[in-house]
Parts: sequence; structure tokens; C-alpha cells
Amino acid sequence: MDGRTFLAALAISALSITTAYAADDITTWPLLKSTFPSTGGGDITIKGYDPVIVSGRCVTTFMAVTSGKEPEVYPNFAEFDAVEQAGGVHCRNGRWKSFDGQQSGTTPFEMFYKDGVFRARP
Repeated sequence: MDGRTFLAALAISALSITTAYAADDITTWPLLKSTFPSTGGGDITIKGYDPVIVSGRCVTTFMAVTSGKEPEVYPNFAEFDAVEQAGGVHCRNGRWKSFDGQQSGTTPFEMFYKDGVFRARP
């Protein structure tokens, strides 16, 4: 494949991704539950998710809980950019850190707030 063919294929792929994302109607995402599987996998459950929007950010505390007979509980804080979209607030570009400050990272998880309810990306 020559360079021009590769760039054309890349442009078509990018257009397909953009079109698919634009077709994703965030107002129809399912309601956010306070307990759900972690986007990071590892058989971790997220519990106690109860976000609020303050000072241009969506924020929440939560627990990451391992499965098993004697689960371990890790308290954390998450913060997302709050972007006005579709008549509500799209919470994206998430970052989290543990309460003790020793662990941190990003998350692909996204939420949308409108009409008094949060919805989560399926």
C-alpha cells in the first residue's frame, strides 16, 4: 500500500469513527446506577457512584471492590470535564485517584446529566 492509499484509508476510518460517535445519542444512554462493573476489568465492581456537577467538573467519590470471599475495598475520587451538550452536561475525560493519593489514572467512563438524572455510556 502506497502512502496516499494508506492516508485515504486512514481518513475513511476516521470518518467512520466520527460518524458512529455522532450517531450515538447521549440522551438515550441508560440511567446511571451507583453499582456497576469497572471499565478497567479485573473483576472489580464500582460502588457508591453518586456524581455532582460543580465548578465546571463532574465529581464523585466511589469504592472499587474486588470480588471473592473476602473482598477488598479501595476508596477513590473521580473527576470529569463537564461539557454542555444536547441540552445537558456531558461528563468525559475522566481522571481518578485513590484517597491515599498512591494510585491514579484515567477512565473511558462517560456520563450525561439532563433533567435531574445521570445516564452512563453503554
